[in-house]
Amino acid sequence: MAAHLSGPNGLVPVHIAVHDPSEMEEPDPQAADYARQRFAASARYAGIRWSEHGVEPRWLDQDTSTCAAAINPSHFSGRGADEFDRFLSGAASRREPALIIATMGNVDDDNNGVRSVFGRPGGRVDFRHFTGSIAGKRLLAGAEVSLAPDLDAADRDLGLRLRNRPANAPWWAMAVQPTAMEGPRGTTVHTPEGELVPILVDSLGEPVVARWTSGDGQQIWYVIPDGVDWNTVVDWLVQRALPEHVPAALRRVRSRHSVDPDLETPAEKQARGALEEMERRYREEKTRLQADLEQARQEAEPVRSGLLYGSGAELVDAVAVVLRAAGFTVTDLDAELGTQSADLLAELDGSACLVEVKAASGAAGEKLVSYLQRHLETWPQLRPGQPVTCAALIVNHQHRLYPAERPAEVYQRKGFVDAIPFPVLATTTLFAWWCAQDWPAVRAAVLGRSQSGEPGSPSTGGSEPQGRRRRRWFLSGGDGTT
Repeated sequence: MAAHLSGPNGLVPVHIAVHDPSEMEEPDPQAADYARQRFAASARYAGIRWSEHGVEPRWLDQDTSTCAAAINPSHFSGRGADEFDRFLSGAASRREPALIIATMGNVDDDNNGVRSVFGRPGGRVDFRHFTGSIAGKRLLAGAEVSLAPDLDAADRDLGLRLRNRPANAPWWAMAVQPTAMEGPRGTTVHTPEGELVPILVDSLGEPVVARWTSGDGQQIWYVIPDGVDWNTVVDWLVQRALPEHVPAALRRVRSRHSVDPDLETPAEKQARGALEEMERRYREEKTRLQADLEQARQEAEPVRSGLLYGSGAELVDAVAVVLRAAGFTVTDLDAELGTQSADLLAELDGSACLVEVKAASGAAGEKLVSYLQRHLETWPQLRPGQPVTCAALIVNHQHRLYPAERPAEVYQRKGFVDAIPFPVLATTTLFAWWCAQDWPAVRAAVLGRSQSGEPGSPSTGGSEPQGRRRRRWFLSGGDGTT
């Protein structure tokens, strides 16, 4: 093994278990699989700007005893096992944890069915000198991932960097599994050692990026998915992981990323303290704003979902919330009278309005109007001492479509629209007014008045409710008089 000597040049030595890609020549297409895969394994690291990130790479056949970290070390003899052991021994002699980054899965293996013979298995990460391993199962395309809770600064930063990968980047769900050893007396299963801490998790809570730490703290493994931007990972390694886990490695090489408070000038301490205070305030403010956003979403989602996609009780409840917000006193008639009457009674300033709420996955049927007409006819028998002064039909039509793709009006046939004796209001319009908190528009639309109190249309946003300019025959005595 060739000796590799260096002084404190500001670059942190890091072991990578492949040959130097700058010294590799692409093999002929007819070359053996081993030669092509050997070249491909090195080519993965060809675009890394090592010195820009403050790193000196140590490849196969180079000394690794002084390395501060290792990237995808190998257990296989002749392919990096010796370099891996020297790296571990060097860290142990300095009483430092061995910091290791390993990729889970292999994009090429899963895409074309060719299993690499150069390096470790694609869907498993094996530990060195500890029992157990981490098995990975590739997730389907489009899997959603999120940060695990209660992460320290270094782990959170890694999670944020990897979470922003391209949408088509692959993920593997990880799980720790025991080690099975075959012997003359059969198979012996050894319980996995160490602790696996999730950093990014999928929708089922399974880790897709994680940190494994041995029980004695001698080894720290960061397991990340294959197909990462290695410049991002190497930058994180020097800026976050090494200062957190192996800060002495930065001091030894006089890295520009090494911060020793005891050697700082007062100006440096003041500037660093101000920066840390700013970051602390930022984190606190961000946490507060995120909590405000989550609370606002929790309050808005039932109404948004109900108005735009709901039917039945969910839709009626959402409409009732909007009407109450607009100042109406709302009675749930279904709860009091069952299906004999309309869904809601909305009262405001002496006006009492029967509100029928309907949903249609496609175009709204014209018969929906007759339902409200029938309820108006039977209302005097149900509540003889409580006359109604107006009525409104509210319809969530075409609710299988995205709201912007739906027709603005519930009904399009002009002759039918002209004959409707009460307002017909689309829930998309009601939703727009609710979002804008335009309560005068809601009141005017439901009561069939202009905002000045006269018959007419609301003065702001949304579509004009259909049919409300017609004479309200249901308020007459049957002969056309009011």
